[in-house]
Amino acid sequence: MSTEQKFALVTGCGKGGIGEALVKQYVRHGVHAIATVLPSEGSEHLTQAGITWFPLDVTDEKSVADLKQSILGLTGGSLDILCSLPGYTMTAIDTDVDSAKKMFNVNVFGPMQMVHYFHDMIIRATGTIVNIGSIGGIVPYMYGGERRSEKCTKIYVDTSEASYNASKAALHHWSNTLRLEMSPFRYASSEVMCS
Repeated sequence: MSTEQKFALVTGCGKGGIGEALVKQYVRHGVHAIATVLPSEGSEHLTQAGITWFPLDVTDEKSVADLKQSILGLTGGSLDILCSLPGYTMTAIDTDVDSAKKMFNVNVFGPMQMVHYFHDMIIRATGTIVNIGSIGGIVPYMYGGERRSEKCTKIYVDTSEASYNASKAALHHWSNTLRLEMSPFRYASSEVMCS
């Protein structure tokens, strides 16, 4: 690969999600996009699109460390874009404390762990860290609307997401502080807010 080749690592690229769409856009723009999916998820949608992918559980430190070794070998030691967007949600009344902790492990501590492991590669490339947040991290919302399954056979209604909103609020403030702390290293850190 030439030294001008750009590399982007996008976590949370399950079929039909924001991650899959994002990684495909990077490829369309000439970026060597690298996707991750949970070890339990299918990856055919990425393989068929010719996208490099790796299994990853952002809550498992060994999984993140193993991914870093693979990415180091693939990119030569620098990474232009790290985009973290793993996440899940559930309603407030369905969320016991253990479930909320698991949600925070994915939605907050997962992106933190990715930055911890990959910041040196981002600094080397003068790259960008992007964390995918939610407007729910700033303004509490409920009844987020409906969405249809891929074949439009089912309608899902998004309901109150108190724990999700709290986790995205934590990610929002952490991302803003990260941007300030890392500004001397001349790389960008930002958060994209989704509704």
